[in-house]
Amino acid sequence: MATSSSAARSARLGLRATPEQEAVLRRAAEVAHKSLTDFILDSACLAAEQTLLDQRLFMVSGSQYQALMDLLERPEQSNEGLRDLFSRKAPWDAE
Repeated sequence: MATSSSAARSARLGLRATPEQEAVLRRAAEVAHKSLTDFILDSACLAAEQTLLDQRLFMVSGSQYQALMDLLERPEQSNEGLRDLFSRKAPWDAE
């Protein structure tokens, strides 16, 4: 979702930066082979998406909450795929 499309852009954002911040952003954009605008937009959108995904408080209706509680209270079900996965040695646990 962070990929920007210049054809679809219609909103204008303004920001001010110190000369040091601008220099860092321009260098990073060059390294990423992106325009300064694309780099800033992509980076800002990634940070915004992560911030939104990191939310710890979820507001739900009473019926949604009850449906979740019902799911959590169900007896566990056998899952052969998970059993197999967790029985294997982790790739980072070298031999």
